[in-house]
Amino acid sequence: MSHCSNCPANERLIKSGIQMTKYNHVVALAGNPNTGKSTVFNALTGLKQHTGNWPGKTVARAEGGFEHDGKRYKLVDLPGTYSLLSASVDEEIARDFILFGQPDCTIVVIDATVLERNLNLALQVLEITDKAVVCVNLMDEARRKGLTVDHRALSRDLGVPVIPTSARNGEGLNQLISAVAGVISGDIVTSPHRIGGGGAFQRSVDELVPLIEQAYPGLPNARWIAMRLLDGDQRVRQAVRSGELAHLAGGERIKTKTSVNLIPLEAAE
Repeated sequence: MSHCSNCPANERLIKSGIQMTKYNHVVALAGNPNTGKSTVFNALTGLKQHTGNWPGKTVARAEGGFEHDGKRYKLVDLPGTYSLLSASVDEEIARDFILFGQPDCTIVVIDATVLERNLNLALQVLEITDKAVVCVNLMDEARRKGLTVDHRALSRDLGVPVIPTSARNGEGLNQLISAVAGVISGDIVTSPHRIGGGGAFQRSVDELVPLIEQAYPGLPNARWIAMRLLDGDQRVRQAVRSGELAHLAGGERIKTKTSVNLIPLEAAE
């Protein structure tokens, strides 16, 4: 979607310090450390980039831009993280931007030589958003080690485009950009793999989701919040109790019995 100056999505981006003037779409770049994520960022944006800090944080942020088929894309480089479970400031920033900033697409950069280690973050991103592309980077390193990656099978399993790249050599970048544009436009339909729980857990998620949606009508992904609450995520629970969740969602919490009942979840554990 193109970002208008008054629409809720743009307001959420502004809260994150992102200005969309002259840009049509915003794309987040996520990944584990040492996956070549910065190389991907530099290869896509060239000299069209600048740096600063995340609002209220001392964590550096890089933004850049690229063009494709007459559209301008702003690329936001998220801190390198191993998960989105908010155990560190970097994880909190990455999680909040993907969940509440609602980028038009999230590129998840993974290392072709250690796929298993990197897929944890990719699966967590797919739990939050349907709009994602997986970039399997360092394919040149994988070939040197005699490794092969069946990116088509991986794409079928994950339910999103998977693009093999070697960013340092420029390999696969055009295909990556095309996949991002296709996901944003809807020409590429995604169906992300999502991890299901057992019967009791899934029933609890199904019961909790409508309560969260009623209490926080601006929340982008109530299912993910429900799962984190049921998993005992203390950071998310704190955000519910303090009202931070309502602030991040871009709206005021509804003062109803339903919203109050979201806090004590011990019975669901």
